[in-house]
Amino acid sequence: MTLHPLWGHDAIKGVLGRARRDGRFPSALLLHGPRGVGKQRLALWLAQLLVCKEPGTTGPCDTCGPCRMARGLEHPDVHWYFPLERPKRTTPERLADALEEARLQAIAEVRADSLRSPHSDELKGLYLGTVRNLRAIAHKRPNMAEGPIFIVGDADLLVPQEASPEAANALLKLLEEPPGGARFVLTSSEPGLLLPTIRSRTVPLHVGPLPAATVESFLREYAGIEPADAARAASLGQGSIGRALGFLSRDGDAPLAGLRTKALAIVEAATARDPSVGHSVALGYPPALARTLIELFAFVEELLRDLGTIVAGAEDRVFHRDLVDRLRQLSERAGVTAVDVPVAFSKVERARELARGNVNPQLVVAGLIRDLRGALIARGALRTDEDAESDAMSDNR
Repeated sequence: MTLHPLWGHDAIKGVLGRARRDGRFPSALLLHGPRGVGKQRLALWLAQLLVCKEPGTTGPCDTCGPCRMARGLEHPDVHWYFPLERPKRTTPERLADALEEARLQAIAEVRADSLRSPHSDELKGLYLGTVRNLRAIAHKRPNMAEGPIFIVGDADLLVPQEASPEAANALLKLLEEPPGGARFVLTSSEPGLLLPTIRSRTVPLHVGPLPAATVESFLREYAGIEPADAARAASLGQGSIGRALGFLSRDGDAPLAGLRTKALAIVEAATARDPSVGHSVALGYPPALARTLIELFAFVEELLRDLGTIVAGAEDRVFHRDLVDRLRQLSERAGVTAVDVPVAFSKVERARELARGNVNPQLVVAGLIRDLRGALIARGALRTDEDAESDAMSDNR
């Protein structure tokens, strides 16, 4: 089995192809852009370009031996690292070995099925043991290529906590003095979370979203998705093939559809008549692993953005078009105005920071719903039944 083809991004491929031809390729590159747009697949394509025997200006030949090995994730000088769940019941002495075993197993799974959604409910990171494994390989002689090529996906997770920067610092030393002909390609959806010293030692290249038609063509032509399902997923994908795949059901599970449902429950609780609804929603979350909430909060922001768009009378620009009627009802019930939504965004950012700090998820969600209520609900727009009865009694007096 080989990787699926790199779909779209023709302008970026042209830039990278010409840099390879002219000998101007940097030793460290940072591909950054929205989640799921294909940054890691582009990085793997780039590795194939670098090991190809006869590369062209538009990409690798795709037929030589090194190309075929790179496409099959089997080239001995192409090393792909990405966040992993920390192995359980592993001693510190065996952690590096356990992480390497987990990495090779994950690569085998990608080789067998490269169309999986990148979403995961597991807490993952790039740990110090992973970077130590990378460093050990970097100082060895390459097998076939001019030098080893290291792809570090979601590199912002090198610092799972600000108090634990060891993994990022270990990688920084390699970037400062790359051994031999080693090249590094980092990817990130949140480059601002990388250490400034790491960013300063890489050449940044933005990877933007794809046109919806390009995403839809991939789903139909390569993934074999039915036209109606492909069109809906492409619309929800917002230029991201990985995100679009997350809205398609596989084995009865569409992970991003479930995540969006959770985000909608938060927004609904924030505009509910009864404040206790928010507490019920919050108690549905586990008491640990707060950093798994970060992707959820991105969906909360999207729904708030749609809420503001509807209030502003621009329903044709809503992301989640299938939720227009529901969001309109929420905005009318809560009395949301166009100036309320920016305030609500700041509340989500606050919750995101708490999640990164690993605060109890139940407390984070409960606090977010409470803060959103304060930002979105117009004074007097939501009145409890007791308030209405009190007013009626006053009138009768």
